[in-house]
Amino acid sequence: MPETKSKFLIPAVGAAVVVVVGSIGAYTYFKGPSGGSSDALGSAKVVPSTALMATYITTDSEAWAKLQQFGTPEAQKLVAKGLEDFNKQMFSDSNVSYEKDIKPWAGGVMIAVLPPNPVKQAQLNVPAPNIPTNLQQKPNILIVVGIKDKLSALNFANKLKSQKGVKLQESDYQGQKIIETTQNGKPTYSVVLNNSQLVLAPEKQAVEKAIDTFKGQSSFASKEGASSILKGVDVKNSLAQIYVPDYAGMVQQLTAGSPQAKQLPPQTLTQLKQIKSVVAGVGVDDAGVRVKAIANLDPQLNKFQYQSSPGNIVGQFPADTFALISGNGISRGWEVLVEQSKDYPEMKQALEQARGQLKSVNIDLDKDIFSWMNGEFAFGAIPSNQGILASVGFGGALVFDTSDRKTAEATLIKLDTLAKTQQINIAKRNIAGKDVTEWQIPQQGALLAHGWLDQDTVFVAVGGPVAEAISNGKNPSLDTSDAFKAVTGSLQKPNGGYFYLDMDKTKTVPLINSFVSSNADTITILNSIRGIGFTATSPNKSISQLEMLLALKPSAK
Repeated sequence: MPETKSKFLIPAVGAAVVVVVGSIGAYTYFKGPSGGSSDALGSAKVVPSTALMATYITTDSEAWAKLQQFGTPEAQKLVAKGLEDFNKQMFSDSNVSYEKDIKPWAGGVMIAVLPPNPVKQAQLNVPAPNIPTNLQQKPNILIVVGIKDKLSALNFANKLKSQKGVKLQESDYQGQKIIETTQNGKPTYSVVLNNSQLVLAPEKQAVEKAIDTFKGQSSFASKEGASSILKGVDVKNSLAQIYVPDYAGMVQQLTAGSPQAKQLPPQTLTQLKQIKSVVAGVGVDDAGVRVKAIANLDPQLNKFQYQSSPGNIVGQFPADTFALISGNGISRGWEVLVEQSKDYPEMKQALEQARGQLKSVNIDLDKDIFSWMNGEFAFGAIPSNQGILASVGFGGALVFDTSDRKTAEATLIKLDTLAKTQQINIAKRNIAGKDVTEWQIPQQGALLAHGWLDQDTVFVAVGGPVAEAISNGKNPSLDTSDAFKAVTGSLQKPNGGYFYLDMDKTKTVPLINSFVSSNADTITILNSIRGIGFTATSPNKSISQLEMLLALKPSAK
């Protein structure tokens, strides 16, 4: 997998975990369910070994209760109203109450994704020769719920039988009673195994496979790659864990069953095989909601050589920087991308086009742009409402450490020369003892500026005020700010760099709102978030570890 793809893989997995937790655990934000007797390993023992992935959601009341220590009063009222509306809609056609009927007996919940079932010809209502190949399969979900109170579960089952509009039909499979529950024309199949686990699915075949597993066929717990990751990720007050024992196999099978997806080319599949398995966890601690993920890699296929970032470059940005991305060794990443492009004709063509366009203005993309970016780097967004930045409210700055100042200076001279041909005025000025070159536009000030902060550190800034903020070393720096420490201070170190977003700045939410359409409710939720921090580490070529913190504001006492 190209390095750029691997960077975004586990954040996406982490996001998926958050979505699952949010959809099933939303009701427990204020009314955390009681602890469950079933654990992830116990649930995995009745999930077929063919499962592509599984998510385990805890029902530990103490873990969910930790969420109650966060959120502004307005946000808590909004969430409470949303949960109330959700509860009314969920049980609108019955007298079922989650609090009274489900909470007392439901333990931990495991959601497993099984290989898609083939779509039968009768379901498509088209002649066999005309069945579209991309509609041959559909998703297959299996849910395992731990039963911690058998009597309460029995009472709930009896109550379901008395509901209006609910049809129940029983059948026997391998000596186990499968119950088909149909409501509003939609059937659900369920079975209780060993009086300790409720297994249910929208497809009867999935429940039958769970029974086969319970009877002795291989399980997800014994699957190669799954047994090692089922111990989960170490997060405090774990809310959910997600397990993917065969990442490439999962993507391949899910892609094959997706109507929109194209068949994966061999090159892509080879890249996917760099990642052997993935495990991720979501937990709550004193800082907020934390997501950790571990990808087990194939060292023979992993071509990218990870290098930790010193983190010193953060100190070059002013304390009011509200967004930052930092890392190390852009030149190495570029070399990997170029190497990978040999297997992807479209990517290779795009690179050649970019090289050709820059060559026409006397700039070598590989040598003049990327070769000297071999040290630490960072991009930051800094608030400003002056000059050319008045209309957007902020500007940006790129800062690079380099061991090849000569090439970097030659590149900047080439860019200045190119700017002159566009009738941009190139001027020199001194800021806090540093020589800065500005691209000036009449009556608007500096469009862009660049200069050297020390012998090895160069910056390029959008907007004159941002150049001043970067060059003036007397102002407090970002790494000393309380906001940056709160959001990134607890993230793992050493690491490969940071993604940092300060949501507590007065300008941040309005800026987000100006670029993304959002309503008053969304803004209320955003105002409850202090910041977002993300980082990654790789102790060796066999492991990649990622961590994200959603730092939340404490609730008012």
